[in-house]
Amino acid sequence: MTWPRSGTVGARFTMLYAVVFLLSGVGLLGLAFLLSGSSLSQVAPAGDLPGQGGDTATQERVRLLESQLATVHAEQSRQLLAGSLLALIVMAVVSLLLGRMLARRVLRPLRLIAAVTRRISADSLDQRLAVTGPADEVKDLADTIDELLGRLEASFTAQRRFVANASHELRTPLATMRASLDVAVAKPDPAASTVALAARMRRQLDRVDHLLDGFLVLARAQHGAPDDAAPVDLGDLVDAALRERSADVRRKGLNVTVAVPPATTVGSAALLARLVGNVVDNAVTHNENGGWIDISGSANAEETALIVETGGPVLDQREVDRLAQPFERLGGERTGSSGLGLSIVAAVAAAHGGRLALLARPEGGLRVSITLPAAKVRVRA
Repeated sequence: MTWPRSGTVGARFTMLYAVVFLLSGVGLLGLAFLLSGSSLSQVAPAGDLPGQGGDTATQERVRLLESQLATVHAEQSRQLLAGSLLALIVMAVVSLLLGRMLARRVLRPLRLIAAVTRRISADSLDQRLAVTGPADEVKDLADTIDELLGRLEASFTAQRRFVANASHELRTPLATMRASLDVAVAKPDPAASTVALAARMRRQLDRVDHLLDGFLVLARAQHGAPDDAAPVDLGDLVDAALRERSADVRRKGLNVTVAVPPATTVGSAALLARLVGNVVDNAVTHNENGGWIDISGSANAEETALIVETGGPVLDQREVDRLAQPFERLGGERTGSSGLGLSIVAAVAAAHGGRLALLARPEGGLRVSITLPAAKVRVRA
C-alpha cells in the first residue's frame, strides 16, 4: 500500500480518519477503564465486626484479606492500564491503515477523472470522461468537465475552421493583385519605377501566399487524423524535398549526407510531404554557407524515425523548445520565413500519432527528430 505524499488530499483524509478512529478508541478504552475500576469490590475498612469485637485473631485475618484484596486490585489496575496502552498503540496503527484504505476508496473516482483528463489534449478534445454511477458530487464534477470539454472542442473547431476559410478566401484578392501587377508591367514601355515596385510587390505577395498556405496546412493537421491515410515512404519524401532545394544547397555550398533506411509510415502523403519538406527547408534556410546537413533514419516494427542535424553556432535549448510554436524564431531573426515551419511539422506529426523533438547540439547546430508509427507493410525493398 503506497503512502500518500504530504500536503495531498489523500494525506489529509488519512490523518482525519486516523484521528477520528484513534479518538474513538481512546474514548472507548477510557470508558472501559472507568467502568472496570468502579465495578471492583470495595472492602470496608478493618474494624470491630458486629458480634466479634474482642476476637483479635479474626480481626487480623480480616485485615490480611483486605491487604490481599488491595494488592489484587492494584495488580488488576496495572494490567488493565498496560493492556489499554497496548490496545491504544494497536488502535493507532490500525486507524492509520483503515484511514488510508478509506481515503483511497473515497478518492478513487477523482484519480480516474484526473488520469483521463490528463490524457486529453487540444488534439483529442472529442474524448469524454463519461463517469457512471450514482448522481453524487463526483459525477456532477465529471459531467461539468465533460461540458467544458464540449465547449472547448466547439471553440477549437470554430477557430480552425475560421483560419482555413480566411486563408482560402484571401487567395482571391492576392491573385487579383498579382494579376494587376502583371498587367501594369506588361504595358508598352513601363516605367523603371513601376517594374521595381512590381518586383517588390511580387516578393511580398509570395510571402503572404506562403503564409496562407502554411495556415491551411496547419489547420488541416490540427483538425485530426487524416482521411487519406496510405503507406508513405519517408526516404522518397526526403529525396523529393532535397531535389526541390537543390539550387539553394548548391548556392550555399552545403554538404548533405543522407542515410535513410526503408522507413514506411501510414498517413496523408500531402501532409507528410509537407512535414519532410519543412524540416529540409529549415535545415537549408537556417544553415551557414559551407555548412553541412546530416539526414538519417531508423525503423522497427513499432515506429519509424527521421533525424535531421545541422551545424552552426551553439543554441540555447530554451529558445529551441519554443520553435515548435507558431511564429517563433531564434532570437527574433527575420530570414523570410513565416515562422510556421516547425509548428506545422509538430502538428502533422501529432495528427499521425507521432512526435517532434528539438535538441540544441552541444557542438553547435540543431537536431530535429521526428518519430512516427511504422506501417505494417513496407513499400520499399
